[in-house]
Amino acid sequence: MTSTKKRKSAPSEKDRAGKKQKLSESARNTPVARKEEPAFPRGGASVLTPLEQKQIQIQAKNDVLFEQSTGKKAPQNEYENDENDSDLLNQPDDTAVKAKHRSRTKGKPGHAGQPSGGKRVRVEGLSYKRLVPGSLVLGQVAQINQYDVALSLPNNLTGYVPITSVSDQLSKKLERLAEQEVGDDYTELGDDDSHITGVDLNSYFAVGQYLRAFVVATEKDASNGTKGKRHIELSINPRQANSGLQPSDIIDDTMIQASVRSVEDHGLVMELGMGEDTVRGFMSSKELGPNVDLPQIREGAVYLCLVTGLSSNGNVVKLSADTLKAGNLKKGHFLTNAPNIDCFLPGTAVECLVSDVTSSGIIGKAMGILDLTADLIHSGTATIGMGLESRFAAGDKVKGRVICSFPDAEPRKLGISLLEHVISLHSCPSAPKSEPKNISPTAALRFSTIIPEAKVFKVEPGVGLFLDVGVRGIRGYAHISRIADGKIETLAQDTGPYKVGTIHKARVIGYNYMDGLYIVSMEPKIIAQPFMSIDDVQVGQIVKGIIQTLLINENGISGIIITIADGITGLVPEIHFSDIHLQHPERKFKEGASVTARVLSKIPAKRQLRFTLKKALVNSDDAIWKSYDTIHPGDEAPGTIINITPSGAVAQFYGPVRGFLPVSEMSESYIDDPKKHFRVGQIVKVRAVSVNTAENRMIVSCKTLSVSSTAQQEHLQSLAIGAFVTGKVSEKTNDEIILELEGSGLKGVLPFEHLSDGSAQKSSAAAKRIRVGQDMKDLIVLNKSEGKRLLQVSSKPSLLNAARAGKLIKSFEDIQEGAEVDGYVNNVTLTGIFVHFAGGTSALLLKTQLPNGASSLPDFGMRRNQSISARVLSVDHARQRFLLTMKPIDTIKPADAGHKVASAGVIEGILVDPVDGASTNIDDFSVGKLTKARINSIKETQLNVQLANGVQGRIDVSEVFDDLADIKDRKNPLKCFRPKQVLAVRVLGIHDSRNHRFLPISHRGKAPVFELTAKPRDLKSTDLDILTVDKVQLDSVHVAFVNNVTEDSVWVNLSPNVRGRIKALELSDDISVLKDLTKNFPIGSALKAKVVNVDIVNNRLDLSARSTSSQKPMTFSELSTGAVLPGRVTKVSERQVMVQLNDTLSGSVNLVDLADDYSEANPTIYEKNQIIRVCVTHIDAPNKRLSLSTRPSKVLSSSLPVNDREITGLSDLAVNDILQGFVKNVADSGIFVTLGNSVTAFVRVSDLSDLYLKDWKSHFEIDQLVKGKVIEVDTTLNHVQMSLKKSHIDSTYKPPLTFNDMTVGQIVAGKIRKVEDFGVFIVVDDSANVSGLCHRTQMADGKAPDPQKLYDEGDVVKAKVLKVDREKRRISFGLKASFFASEDDSDIDEKSRHRSATVNREVGEIQDTLAADAKEKSSDWEGIDEPQGGDSDTHMDDAEDGGVDINGNSRDSPPQSGLSAGGFDWTGGLASTKDQEPQAESDTQASAPKKKKKRKPEIQIDRTGDLDAHGPQSIADFERLLLGQPNFSVLWLGYMALQLQLSEIDRARDIAERALRTIHIREQDEKLNVWVALLNLENTYGTEASLDAIFKRACQHCDSLDIHERLISIYIQSGQNDVSHHPHCLSSPPPPPATATTDHA
Repeated sequence: MTSTKKRKSAPSEKDRAGKKQKLSESARNTPVARKEEPAFPRGGASVLTPLEQKQIQIQAKNDVLFEQSTGKKAPQNEYENDENDSDLLNQPDDTAVKAKHRSRTKGKPGHAGQPSGGKRVRVEGLSYKRLVPGSLVLGQVAQINQYDVALSLPNNLTGYVPITSVSDQLSKKLERLAEQEVGDDYTELGDDDSHITGVDLNSYFAVGQYLRAFVVATEKDASNGTKGKRHIELSINPRQANSGLQPSDIIDDTMIQASVRSVEDHGLVMELGMGEDTVRGFMSSKELGPNVDLPQIREGAVYLCLVTGLSSNGNVVKLSADTLKAGNLKKGHFLTNAPNIDCFLPGTAVECLVSDVTSSGIIGKAMGILDLTADLIHSGTATIGMGLESRFAAGDKVKGRVICSFPDAEPRKLGISLLEHVISLHSCPSAPKSEPKNISPTAALRFSTIIPEAKVFKVEPGVGLFLDVGVRGIRGYAHISRIADGKIETLAQDTGPYKVGTIHKARVIGYNYMDGLYIVSMEPKIIAQPFMSIDDVQVGQIVKGIIQTLLINENGISGIIITIADGITGLVPEIHFSDIHLQHPERKFKEGASVTARVLSKIPAKRQLRFTLKKALVNSDDAIWKSYDTIHPGDEAPGTIINITPSGAVAQFYGPVRGFLPVSEMSESYIDDPKKHFRVGQIVKVRAVSVNTAENRMIVSCKTLSVSSTAQQEHLQSLAIGAFVTGKVSEKTNDEIILELEGSGLKGVLPFEHLSDGSAQKSSAAAKRIRVGQDMKDLIVLNKSEGKRLLQVSSKPSLLNAARAGKLIKSFEDIQEGAEVDGYVNNVTLTGIFVHFAGGTSALLLKTQLPNGASSLPDFGMRRNQSISARVLSVDHARQRFLLTMKPIDTIKPADAGHKVASAGVIEGILVDPVDGASTNIDDFSVGKLTKARINSIKETQLNVQLANGVQGRIDVSEVFDDLADIKDRKNPLKCFRPKQVLAVRVLGIHDSRNHRFLPISHRGKAPVFELTAKPRDLKSTDLDILTVDKVQLDSVHVAFVNNVTEDSVWVNLSPNVRGRIKALELSDDISVLKDLTKNFPIGSALKAKVVNVDIVNNRLDLSARSTSSQKPMTFSELSTGAVLPGRVTKVSERQVMVQLNDTLSGSVNLVDLADDYSEANPTIYEKNQIIRVCVTHIDAPNKRLSLSTRPSKVLSSSLPVNDREITGLSDLAVNDILQGFVKNVADSGIFVTLGNSVTAFVRVSDLSDLYLKDWKSHFEIDQLVKGKVIEVDTTLNHVQMSLKKSHIDSTYKPPLTFNDMTVGQIVAGKIRKVEDFGVFIVVDDSANVSGLCHRTQMADGKAPDPQKLYDEGDVVKAKVLKVDREKRRISFGLKASFFASEDDSDIDEKSRHRSATVNREVGEIQDTLAADAKEKSSDWEGIDEPQGGDSDTHMDDAEDGGVDINGNSRDSPPQSGLSAGGFDWTGGLASTKDQEPQAESDTQASAPKKKKKRKPEIQIDRTGDLDAHGPQSIADFERLLLGQPNFSVLWLGYMALQLQLSEIDRARDIAERALRTIHIREQDEKLNVWVALLNLENTYGTEASLDAIFKRACQHCDSLDIHERLISIYIQSGQNDVSHHPHCLSSPPPPPATATTDHA
């Protein structure tokens, strides 16, 4: 009751916003007249008058009193009703936000689903404000763009899914593409967006596809400076789309979103976004749905799937993306029961029990607990045309599909849709059966379509109109803000201008797939708008626009943005500003000015337009070239030059059309450089010369196309070949004359050789007498080129006479055998001469048909274009070829004239120059004929021979030798032959190159190649016994020749017809030759092989080249353990090698069988198809498994040393045996170690190490080699237990140090475990996790440093035990250098003492290297005493020091020598500082409790002035001084010395490098001092490599001679006098005197 009162007295913002409209519709209107107030007043003021507020308060009070007295709900008043918010549909983005009329709802008593005293469930449609981040909503793919996907959401909302929010698989693919550094793809509009190559979202999605989306953000995009447009960003990644869903919630008939993880042979592996190790999905290829092919699916694609089942363990979910199956609710694919309400995600079908039906929608429940609502649109009101009460009633059970969630709603509720196409998951509402199918709604009524007669179908007061737009099954919807230009006060069903049945004009402005409605506008301004989208703009169209923006770059104005309609803009490139180049375009074009432009191109995918402002194009009436298909040669149009090259220019037209303008087509006159005559941006009117529509290419010309040109074309077509013409000489070149033919103006070409029939000198002399402008008559047309409008003419007397006599050959039909013809030489080859005639007709004149003696002359005594007269020898009408002869007619046999021409250039049937000298006809070469052949070429497997001129043959290598002993070189048997050698051969048949066989002579083709044999026994015997497969016997031995080499076998030829295969394992008994088959068995090589298998069907044999004695039984029954066999590696993994012994036998070589020393066991050293020798170690005949070994002691010699013996069983093990093995598995209780193929040992966690391992699993991995000791062998349980502790394995093992082993004064090595402001914690190496604290006062001999700056976690240090507290188990360490400086300290090794002595000798050399001015600067540093070690009253509680009691009492330190004029102490105090024992407190003092004294705040004294007296003693001191003196090298060297005192060698190097970068380049002497110091440091503490690197760098930056001298001096003073050990000194000058170093200081 209290809540009710509060709701009554404090109306919500929504209720107040719609109050004005509701009061106007009430029966009891307030009589007070007032002006219309804004729906959203500024400052949050109320829109209600005081009178209205008073009435509301009175009504609320009465309601409370009524409820208290009766216990029932108060009746509804005029200010409350059950109508839903008026903005059921999302308002358009590009209109002003209208006032939204809302109403308050008060529940009626007795409503189902509303318990007494509970909150009222309201029907709320999805809107922009209710769509909050985290909401889940069902959508349909409406548009697929380049970088995002647009989803239609319920109630006319639209969201966008970026390409990066699709799936994890697609995001990884994008990352891989980004790593490939794909360059920017600049479009023709000049944008610089990076184009993602290889990702086309059209292959991932389909329009109309249902997807569940996760709302990422809702914001307003105000980037254009105007009022922002609403933008909804979505994600369909299964990780977010399935948010809230746990693996236990997945049950049958739920809808789950999944992405394709991989495409397999039988289906898809799907990712559900619930983690890698929890649950995955699988979709069979049969569940993809109709018209979906498995190979077309991309990895990363997302689908909304139906759960059809789960695997037995619940880790695999069976999915289906078949919308016909998921949408068929008659088969029960909807949820009635679920483990919890999280299963009801958008997309899931549910059964809803209707509890209330209102005019705003339907309220119901699922499973009796989950509230469901269907709003005005998705309850189906647009299709029924009547109230919802007539279709639904309380208590009805209806099936719907969840479309959205309301995360902020209380109580929790979901939105569902009762629309038929959403329930059935169809892409659009189903049309009646009489309507044609497969027509999408967007195709039936396209965007921007104007509907002249739209009939009002239904009126929703305060919401909008439902219209009949002429498409069956789909209505149109006009929001109340889209009905008129002004504001609509009311809408009524039966009255007013927009009542049911009225006709109006409307325009389609969109379509919502989820709502199944056309979104229309009835506003006159929208209907009159010329363009609604870029699709309405046509290329070449003239448009009016307003200049929006001038684009400016470093060169000035680079472009203009023009707006032609609301939201439609385009670019005017710089070259299209004007017909002429504008120096100051900003003076002509102002923002806001109106311009007239023409559309040059548009890119709908990128929503981009390009305009031109050139008057020559805007005002042109010429044809618009926007497609290559509409352009024909001869068409003319203006174009814009966009590129100029030396060979021509590129002209741009409209759309993608471009044409190339060659230099030759730019002008009638000669043009040398196109850039001198044309410029980029120039308008040229061109004519299409040729158009290639297939390749989108076009050649254009600027040459004038006049009436005479048309006449030329017609004259050229009418001019016949062989006609006589007259021309005037217009040009002469080096070898031809250019003529202009009389009467037509056509061009003609007359070569010099066509001036006469005589010699070349005669033709040249005739050409010299011809002058430009001279008329030439009696020219005959030989050829014509209509494309180039060019003629080839001739004035040869022989051709002129032939033309006059009618004997000129103009086509193949003019050829007659035996006729004499006149032509000219076109080409000379080795076999003959090609003769040309008029009309392009040509013939072949073989060299055998030339006059006697001509064949011995160069080029047969012929030259190109020489006149020639010959007789037609033969004609091949089928191939349009004929042969000529120049021999006398009486030397040609009469029968020869009837032969046809062979393709090889010889007469079929006539043998020319036979090798045997006896054969005359090709028919003489019958099977078995003995003849001779000449070798033309020698190949690896055959001899190519010639039987006669144009008659070819081949001798296979298998038909050359009788026996293997006859072959001298087995790797190259045909090496003994040479070209041009004549052999005696016998004909076997005709070679068939297609299947590498030879055929009988009856199969002779047009160009036969004879198969021959040159075997001596075949030449002697007349009875040819040709070897075929059916004649080959098993176990027979033959000579085989290698024909081809593969990875695992060699193919050989036994004869030209018989081919066989020898597997690699059968090639030789020597395994070493099998490692490289190509090298050891080259093609053509010979070997003796034995037939082991005959396959007559496939005409193939299996052979073996191994010796008979080495043949081993290769079956399980005949194999024996210990047999050594060759094998071929078939697979290599990290733990084993698979080896194939033959076709039926294969085995594995495990890690324990790879080598006798397990440390050398590496399977990756083997390669696939490698031949190796293996030993059979175990035969499992029932399971047909073999265990093999490649141990040298097994396959080579048993006497070879064995480091890790073979373990075959528990009998080979004994307690206390120390063995190596490989980790087989890592479990929670320990690890399993493989000792042999059948022996595995277990190692408990406690037996893994002597030390405590915090994360012991990270120290072991599978196949890791470990060493352990057998501590138990149980043969009964077949159990072996090992220990990997070093104390069990190593007899010399030293146990780790414990706390009891620590003594005061002991020097230990350790690592920094933790760094605090008061000190560092050190863990001792080789100890049982013994650690202690080093207070900052015990870190350095000087002032206590800052531990955070000196040390990092993990640093290796040497420490001295200062104090051991046995009771509290605490240890105090010291890190001072003085603790380790005593020569009597046994913990200091000889190397440290040697370095200290060496450094002492270096000090004098460093002193000599400093300059005189450095001495003055450093004079104030002498005699500096070290300050006290720390504050005397330093004390830390147990809580502060982490449980370690530290007393930092001050100690007097010996004075430390300050920096002298000559240098610094490079030893860091290691050699000169005396060891001092720390002052430890007595046991009494340690045990006595200390009472804290309340100290007064001490006055902090500024001691910066002490730097002048004592010099810098800490890092902060040096840093402070270096700020004022960055170029002072002595200060830098002192800083280095401080780091060396702290044993920080690397930090000293870093300071030197910093000094070299900081010191000014002009201070070369200062830099030289640092370089010398760095060389000294590397010589003492570094390696030869580091010293060499510093030396080379120093030589590059300083004088090379100085650096050589300094390095030599360093070597001498450090006692390294052997020059051969120092390569730097071999090329250096001799060492200078000792005083020479001061000259360079």
